[in-house]
Amino acid sequence: MSALLRWNPGEERLDPADADATSFGDVLAADSWLVSDGAVLGLALHRDRFLRSADAQGASVDLSPFWDAAVAALPRTGDWFPRVDLCAGAAHDPELLLHVRPAPDRTASVVVTTHDGPDPRRTPSIKGPDLERLGLLRAAAAKRGAGEVVLTADDGSVIEAAYSAMLWWRGDALCTPAPELARVDSVTSRSVLTLAAALGVEVLHERRAPADLDGLEVWAVNAAQGIRIVREWQEGPALAAEPGRLALWRTRLQALRRPLPGGPRES
Repeated sequence: MSALLRWNPGEERLDPADADATSFGDVLAADSWLVSDGAVLGLALHRDRFLRSADAQGASVDLSPFWDAAVAALPRTGDWFPRVDLCAGAAHDPELLLHVRPAPDRTASVVVTTHDGPDPRRTPSIKGPDLERLGLLRAAAAKRGAGEVVLTADDGSVIEAAYSAMLWWRGDALCTPAPELARVDSVTSRSVLTLAAALGVEVLHERRAPADLDGLEVWAVNAAQGIRIVREWQEGPALAAEPGRLALWRTRLQALRRPLPGGPRES
């Protein structure tokens, strides 16, 4: 069952919200992560990203008590995909929200399409302000049978997908879009790349258009799904897969999950 909780700064606690999330103003920063039976990947990285994003948006409130209360409020059983929001609020007084949401169904593969049009993102390095418009893009793509929409730069280079980071394999080297291509600092992508470096896998940073990925294995990665292989790129490159690689890396990533801090809490 989903729930929306609002931070009460005076009492330093989370209370049930008595209004729809949209009534709290525009989302300035957000973060979300998968909790599976009380275990999560890279929780500290999610925290750091949320705090950095809030700081970049000019938030003057201490977010640490809210974050700690949000984590403590999460169920320790079942599969959940919580989200925290920093919202504009009223009269320049920001609001902090926790969405406790069931996790979406998870799959090992996804169909993608390329966004045909200008980059819709307004704050490409901050998760939150663009979520709604990116969600509309993905909803439109779903009507065409695609689960993700890939965004490209002016020169055609792959940047990221609406709700996923993009990675691909060139031989035995794992590739990621070049750092100058502005995008959200994906915790899942960073975890995969860190794992690759620890295993001695070469990591390459590339500017490549979709057509340049023809014959390669391509992954879409995010917190909700982990690693998914792109099984089809609509009107795009023909892709390949090395047998066993996806399963191996999904297992490796799963092994990095750690229990949430604090004691058990019933869902």
